[in-house]
Amino acid sequence: MLERLCYAQAMKTKKTPVELNKLAAFIVDQATNEEPEPEEAPAKNPAAVALGKLGGLKGGKVRAERLTSERRTEIAKRAAQARWKGKD
Repeated sequence: MLERLCYAQAMKTKKTPVELNKLAAFIVDQATNEEPEPEEAPAKNPAAVALGKLGGLKGGKVRAERLTSERRTEIAKRAAQARWKGKD
């Protein structure tokens, strides 16, 4: 019975971090039964996001219009060779 409880508790633990400082904080949190603080994602620059979205919306269509049929064929052949390179 005790083994089952220990196993169940071990299965509930979170993945051990690799970075030394995070590992130390993880060990302290485990020892004191505290929940770790969630990591915050770095803030993005709104101007850069707007520019990236603007270019991303029109980029593929414009590129497709500018490519010649010979260049599209060349790109497709290179992609097929890369895809099948290690499958012989």
